[in-house]
Amino acid sequence: MNFLETEIAPLGMGCWPIGGKMYWGEQSLGYTRSDDGTSIRTIHAALDGGITLFDTAAAYGAGHSERLLGKALKHRPEALIVTKIGVGIDEASKQISFDPFTADQVGPAVDGCLSRLERDRIDLLLLHVNDMPVAQAEAVFDRLEQLKEVGKLRAYGWSTDYSQSTLAVSSRENFRAVEYVMNVFFDAPRMQQVVKKEGLLSLIRSPLAMGLLTGKYDRKSVMSRNDVRASGENWMEYYTDGRVNPDFMRKLEAVRDLLTTDGRTLVQGALGWIWGQSETYVPIPGARTEEQIEGISGALTFGALPVEAMNEIENLITRNPNEPDRPR
Repeated sequence: MNFLETEIAPLGMGCWPIGGKMYWGEQSLGYTRSDDGTSIRTIHAALDGGITLFDTAAAYGAGHSERLLGKALKHRPEALIVTKIGVGIDEASKQISFDPFTADQVGPAVDGCLSRLERDRIDLLLLHVNDMPVAQAEAVFDRLEQLKEVGKLRAYGWSTDYSQSTLAVSSRENFRAVEYVMNVFFDAPRMQQVVKKEGLLSLIRSPLAMGLLTGKYDRKSVMSRNDVRASGENWMEYYTDGRVNPDFMRKLEAVRDLLTTDGRTLVQGALGWIWGQSETYVPIPGARTEEQIEGISGALTFGALPVEAMNEIENLITRNPNEPDRPR
């Protein structure tokens, strides 16, 4: 049994929203309305609510999310940090770049994360290039093995939605985790098979479908043009032109009552659905405010949805088991 299995609580906090603004050229890929003081209080509220895992990336806010975590967690050694490398950043301009990431960039990238996080060692370091060819990823992981040996990280993994890529590298000694999208709308069947077969830790991205499963938005909601959900990215399936995708709204309306079983909020039900798949899965919903993280941490009290509710949801949500893996 490794430290990931013994130290990580069943729920984490996603820290993309607290990173604030970030751009790829003129295109916004960040979240609006973030406030640094609120973000730090939210991190502390997460700890108070039993959340000790914080998921970030060099790319989030072009380094800003990492810097906030470094400040907020400076005297909280119990907190575990997952961060990611593979996306270029310019902190001054808030620009990120998707130039090819190579093995010789690994060392400087990790040192940058350590500096911003104000830590001597990263608990879990993930490759942040969803569709990198396996041969190139292997070269990156070779360098991460070396950094593990000198104490700069405890374990590594991949943030990817490609199950066969994960399977190809899963036998590496210190490859311990994969972060992938799964939520009520998409159950990631092939990745679930891989992680169970290989004994990997599952970190679940977008468990709330980028906010859609919070219930905050309806058919009339419009995202700010500076919000990533209005970016028009081809993987952005929950929102179209900054508005809720009506197909997903219909699905949510069909299962809303089941997700709120036994007095759960919609958020708590969506997280309970993840644990209904496996209580070892660790959803990492993003949060920006204390109120949000308090509602999220309340899911720990309820745990997994009842089997009956899980089964009924499957009767109402149409799945396509043959849908190919793709970035989400």
